Amino acid sequence: MRLTSFSDYALRMLMYAASAGERLITIEEAARTFNVSKTHLNKVANTLTRAGYLKAVRGRSGGLALNRPADTIRIGDVLRLTEPDFALVECFVTGNQCIITRSCKLSRLLAEAIAAFQETLDRHTLADIVLAPPDFLAGAGPGNDISVTRPAA
Repeated sequence: MRLTSFSDYALRMLMYAASAGERLITIEEAARTFNVSKTHLNKVANTLTRAGYLKAVRGRSGGLALNRPADTIRIGDVLRLTEPDFALVECFVTGNQCIITRSCKLSRLLAEAIAAFQETLDRHTLADIVLAPPDFLAGAGPGNDISVTRPAA
């Protein structure tokens, strides 16, 4: 099983926003920090903002920040939002054509494993995985310093 890049970037963006505290982050700085496409992160940020995990502040001094405390953002909820499905095998999807579905024991085993995976992630919040700002600097692109404060609007 592998999470999509979208989910990976969503978790990274939330971790980054949490580490910034009250400071607004920008998609551009997050893209530099993680060395990923600004366009892709923009889509991730839109999804997280629509779901209420991030808040967007418009304007010249605008950016993104957590919209609620990190200890209220469950990792499992974020992944259910960002993953298209958890269909590990064909029989988990509509239109299943597998001829052994009725007698197969693998699907029950995998369903149990997915439930355990989600249950584990539901026990953890963003607060459990947040990093300190210097932890992001090791991979930061040129000119990126997350300790810089923005001028007030």
